[in-house]
Amino acid sequence: MTTAPSRTRRVPAPARRIADAWSLAIAAAPGKLAVVGALALVAGLLPPATAWLTKTVLDRLAHGAPAAEVLSPAVGLAVSGLLIALIPQLTKYLRGELERAVGLVTQERLFTAVDRFTGIGRFEDPAFLDRLRLAQQAGRSTPNEAVDGTLGLLKAAVIVTGFVGSLMLLSPVMSVLVLIAGLPTFIAQISLARSRAGMYWAVGPDERREIFYGHLLSSVEAAKEIRLFCTGGFLRERMLTARRTVNVARRSVDRRELRLQSGLCGIASLVSGGGLIWAALAARGGALSLGDVTVFVAAVAGVQGAMTTLATETARVHHALIMFDHYVATTTAEPDLPVPSRPAPVPPLRHHIELRDVWFRYSDQHDWVLRGVSLRIPYGGSLALVGLNGAGKSTLVKLLCRLYDPTRGAVLWDGTDIRDVDPSELRRRIGAVFQDYMHYDMTAAENIALGDLDALGDRDRIRDAARRAGIHTKLARLPQAYDTLLSRMFLMESDKDDPETGVVLSGGQWQRLALARAFLRDRRDFMILDEPSAGLDAEAEHEIHTSIRAHRAGRTSLLISHRLGAVRDADTIVVLSGGRIAEQGDHGALMQAGGEYARLFALQAVGYQEHTQDDTTTTPVNAR
Repeated sequence: MTTAPSRTRRVPAPARRIADAWSLAIAAAPGKLAVVGALALVAGLLPPATAWLTKTVLDRLAHGAPAAEVLSPAVGLAVSGLLIALIPQLTKYLRGELERAVGLVTQERLFTAVDRFTGIGRFEDPAFLDRLRLAQQAGRSTPNEAVDGTLGLLKAAVIVTGFVGSLMLLSPVMSVLVLIAGLPTFIAQISLARSRAGMYWAVGPDERREIFYGHLLSSVEAAKEIRLFCTGGFLRERMLTARRTVNVARRSVDRRELRLQSGLCGIASLVSGGGLIWAALAARGGALSLGDVTVFVAAVAGVQGAMTTLATETARVHHALIMFDHYVATTTAEPDLPVPSRPAPVPPLRHHIELRDVWFRYSDQHDWVLRGVSLRIPYGGSLALVGLNGAGKSTLVKLLCRLYDPTRGAVLWDGTDIRDVDPSELRRRIGAVFQDYMHYDMTAAENIALGDLDALGDRDRIRDAARRAGIHTKLARLPQAYDTLLSRMFLMESDKDDPETGVVLSGGQWQRLALARAFLRDRRDFMILDEPSAGLDAEAEHEIHTSIRAHRAGRTSLLISHRLGAVRDADTIVVLSGGRIAEQGDHGALMQAGGEYARLFALQAVGYQEHTQDDTTTTPVNAR
């Protein structure tokens, strides 16, 4: 039974976010947080106490009090001065400790939440990527800023209360004027914090473009083409344009802040100057003592300083909470794909995988990628997908892995809709190598073991997978064999000339490593091979496909390849065109039908034949 909306107590968003930030700090380091809070309270009490101790000393000296009566407030002043000197240093250390502890907790929670996303749709959404980037930045700092700001507010409030109480004893009118003079600063700081947070969100796409172009200009992957095509200047200008756009937005906020702060400083100076003139005249007339004037001067300066601090800390907390909202929104985001509360089991595949009238598009604004696709992959059988680029092959793979859900229709595993099962259990039954395979800056053994972490400590399984992918010999000859780091990213300057500290593989070798990751999952029920030999030379391609055929024998598999010679032995070949199945059958039947598959196969065959004929008919140079 749910509570009626009208009776639900709504907690204001800032209060809820402050509670979230404090809960993180309490979870990370409760003892240190308690000490920092106590120090903030003491630091707030010290300035008013120091002012009154100073007044007491001066008044007693002026009235010729005995040394014993002067000594006690003087000792109090000395202790106060010592605390004023020590507390900032101790607070700084404890804040650093708190920041490190909270940062560890926030990063763990953030990436745990990100790992809970079932599909990949959010990672292809620019708005989410901007929010994730801001969430990473916010998670490292803003919880501590919110906590520090709250403690700063407490400290400033204590200072204001102490000094305003002092001013009320001397001049109630002046205490009211000093407080009123601080209100514009308070309001202005809140407005500036809101503007600055909005600016950070607005410039996110331009900052991402700057990072993108900067990466291009400094990456080894792009270095060859940039130099060959002389595009460095063009890309550099794109990067600088993005930076200029960000600078314009930042400059606008900075100028607004400058104008507001200058005006507010003028108001504060007028109030302070007027108060000093009044105090001097009152002292001359005997209305105030020398100690009273000292307290008044300290109180005016203290209240104005504390009001400015109050406004600054409020703005800081406000800005931190706005930024922290990105963190909270990411860590509390609803699942991108629904996961049933009681998922159906995913038993070993025994019958078939089926796509039933599957339609898919990435959003309502996009065209249909798949249009009513229905096909069946029988248990133990092999199915090949062919078609031109954009036909929907890779999208179909994403649906089979449940990285997206069909817009209409269903994907069935032995008759069970995969939306009704636990995605992680489904994926434990699938092995895959993708066309856009990953390079991990880790050791060779780890690169392969990521295909099945159960094999991380099983070097025999890792070597066997590498042998089947044709990469074992290369890895065994590396300086540290399978323990060699396949990266030069993490090297110190002193290590850069030592080959044992890191090795970079060629593109073809990386592809074989990706295949080894897939072969490591040989105990899975369903194997997906998406362009597994793209980028390999002819000999390597033949070797890989020979190994793949042996691996696929008797296993349920899906193979995607533009090299039609690599798919001709599949049990069923499906031709996709425009998101629909244009034809399907085995190689012989499709060739006999003379349709799209036969046309594409003939085009590739003619290309090879013409190349062979050209090679055999060319007259040797020395025979001319």
